Amino acid sequence: MKILTSATMKLDVILETLREKRSYTQDKEIVETTRGILDQVRKEGDKALFRLIAHYDRLQLSSLQVASSELKGAASQISVSLLKALKKSKENIAKFHKQTLRLKEKQVTTQKGVSVWREFRPIERVGLYVPGGKAAYPSTVLMLAVPAIIAGCKDVILCTPASSDGKCNLAVLAAANLCGITKIFKVGGAGAIAAMAYGTETIPKVSKIFGPGNTYVTTAKMLVFGQVSIDMPAGPSEVAVIADESANPRWVAADLLSQLEHGEDSQSVLVTFSAGFAERVIQEMKAQMQALSRREIIKRSLEKSFAVVVRSLDEACRVVNEYAPEHLEIVVKNELAILKKINNAGSIFLGRYTNEPLGDYATGANHTLPTSGFAKMFPALSTESFGKMIQVQKVSKEGIGNLKETVETMASSEGLDAHRNAVSVRFS
Repeated sequence: MKILTSATMKLDVILETLREKRSYTQDKEIVETTRGILDQVRKEGDKALFRLIAHYDRLQLSSLQVASSELKGAASQISVSLLKALKKSKENIAKFHKQTLRLKEKQVTTQKGVSVWREFRPIERVGLYVPGGKAAYPSTVLMLAVPAIIAGCKDVILCTPASSDGKCNLAVLAAANLCGITKIFKVGGAGAIAAMAYGTETIPKVSKIFGPGNTYVTTAKMLVFGQVSIDMPAGPSEVAVIADESANPRWVAADLLSQLEHGEDSQSVLVTFSAGFAERVIQEMKAQMQALSRREIIKRSLEKSFAVVVRSLDEACRVVNEYAPEHLEIVVKNELAILKKINNAGSIFLGRYTNEPLGDYATGANHTLPTSGFAKMFPALSTESFGKMIQVQKVSKEGIGNLKETVETMASSEGLDAHRNAVSVRFS
């Protein structure tokens, strides 16, 4: 992890350095490879999926769908402690996401006799993507499925790659079963996104796709947008930590390492006010990583990571707002002073005890978040993400009379006589 300091480098140069090491880019080769996969699945359906699974996963599957017996038996094959943890996590996620859903907003009287309001409606069929490969993520199943069920989605499709034995991860299946998800398919990568976007003989076409993934998955989601909706571009994981001398360097180091183990393309950024503190954190990271099982992955992702030494709170906030991290920890004496200045972050963690892994698993907040700077325009996943607000208007006889002149004048100015007549005819 290199140290960049605003005392010797312009902030713009520092920010450009951070961006250059970020993994999600519209790489031409990746785009073309992904586009080819999408085209194969769109044209050939299941046949293409079996071929892609054989090529990329080295698996010869006889069926794409997880059997009901395999799904229902998963919970009995994982540890009691893991099942208990999944249930507690699901409970907390449900508590938070139920409270954020507004089924009907208050009516607004824009003019006497004219009422306007919005009502929530769930998306009827949604697709959930749960990554596999280097690790399996039952937590992601809960983060996607729980709000989908709370929102009222009638049909929930889940795609996740199978492991080398041709079976899906037991914890992933157990989490899906806890949520009542029954339509699960052993398909991963860009092929899974294509299957849910276009539909195949086995996998139904959905209206919106949710879930994180690698660069190919993210690129696939961006390419199919328009055929279907997507939650957000969610690529390689990242965390930024703003910390001052009051923070424990050992704890900060552990939090930075927690994101780097996701993959070689992950990134951690420390923003601090002291070069000495940055050095202590880096030394702690080097020491702690030696005992971690995924240290080889961490070594490579550490090459993309930085400590940024700034001279003020304003500089710290500028770096973070421009970087727009997926996760942001704020570990300083006056955390609220920084919080109110942060506009761009997927999820914020306040205080020395509120570290990012808590949000990944147990606080109830959602861990499906925008990455690669997309936090500038995308929010964290929520229950509302699984539906849409429909506008409703109710106008009385008195109300249309009050609006008659306005509509007739504006419609005439735009040359839309039929619009004008649709109001005028009610008074003739």
